Amino acid sequence: MARSPCDLRILLLAAAAAFIYIQEKIVALEEMKIRQDEERVHLKILIQDLEKRSVRTLVNNNVAPVAAVVVMACNRPDYLQRTVESILKYQTSVASKFPLFISQDGINGEVKKKALSYNEITYMQHLDLEPVHTERPGELIAYYKIAKHYKWALDELFIKHNFARVIILEDDMEIAPDFFDYFEAAAKLLDNDKTIMAVSSWNDNGQKQFVYDPKALYRSDFFPGLGWMLTKPTWIELSPKWPKAYLYYFTYWDDWVRLKEVHRDRQFIRPEVCRTYNFGEHGSSMGQFFRQYLEPIKLNDAHIKWNSEDLSYLKEDKFLIQFGKDVASATPLHGSDAVLKAHNMDADVRIQYNDQEDFERIARQFGIFEEWKDGIPRTAYKGVVVFRYKSSRRRIYLVGPDSLSQLRFLNWTFARMKGNEILIDI
Repeated sequence: MARSPCDLRILLLAAAAAFIYIQEKIVALEEMKIRQDEERVHLKILIQDLEKRSVRTLVNNNVAPVAAVVVMACNRPDYLQRTVESILKYQTSVASKFPLFISQDGINGEVKKKALSYNEITYMQHLDLEPVHTERPGELIAYYKIAKHYKWALDELFIKHNFARVIILEDDMEIAPDFFDYFEAAAKLLDNDKTIMAVSSWNDNGQKQFVYDPKALYRSDFFPGLGWMLTKPTWIELSPKWPKAYLYYFTYWDDWVRLKEVHRDRQFIRPEVCRTYNFGEHGSSMGQFFRQYLEPIKLNDAHIKWNSEDLSYLKEDKFLIQFGKDVASATPLHGSDAVLKAHNMDADVRIQYNDQEDFERIARQFGIFEEWKDGIPRTAYKGVVVFRYKSSRRRIYLVGPDSLSQLRFLNWTFARMKGNEILIDI
């Protein structure tokens, strides 16, 4: 049955009306996007203006800051409050030396409200609303966001605000009473020794049973993270090549820092007793290792006057010699029952491992971290992992197959004559 001209005109009018409606909707959406973009730009300008005013207020022109301190936050307002309250307990008296920042990734309203409630803290907000495209199936979007946030925040503090050093904390950390004194003393060492890449407040084997001396500091080939300080020149080096998130078989930006090609034989300073405590059971790492390794960590409770301590022993040449002596003078234990023998000794001991699998076997028996990254065990220096035996003075050294040669003591042993220590070539 043929349609009448009237019916066709009605259809054409309906189609034209639908087309006009759709076009109006498209124009409205485009205008909304333009308004949102303009609002985003205005918001960024406002945040930048607030940052500048806040920084000018916090930084005393008569006192050169030791380091900016930034707390990296996202969506955990309760964690952030606990962290900030711990920091302010010790930071208030040294605020001009350590201006405090909170850098929030995203738009969580409760976190922003909490951050802005502290007058003594500068608030920064990383607004990146673009969708994240992972490079391989199964990768977690959270790691991409975290890596991007770190780069943005450190660029802001080092490049925009021109701080000489920055201390990075996360929103699930408490700090020790001597946290700021420790970093102030370590800043001088970091500036003067170019073989040190960063200073950390963390010891992966800092559980109560493995530590004893709150004054003891070590060099390490393994980047500890979890409360650490670096300098502007180091960041200028790292920033252009900062990873998106995943790299090779590594899953996080800190594993990237642990690559030998990144730290290039530079080391990290770490304490024996931690100056930070990580209480973050729930987060992007899904509470990994929390109960076994993080919850038992001892947070230092002794206030050490670090500016009165001589830290020159941490310079590369001095530390290499002294640490080598300490390792070489420890009683060597051999055999499959070496760990059992160590329990029955009343002196420092060293146990050699043959490879990563052998190290993991021995580490499991003592209960320390088994993990390696890019061929380096956690906390290791020249392949040597050192920890205390049952909270005592006694040290256990787990020594790699090449450690003694790296410590320049392969052809030397120690003898004691009349109370004096001498070197004998063997």
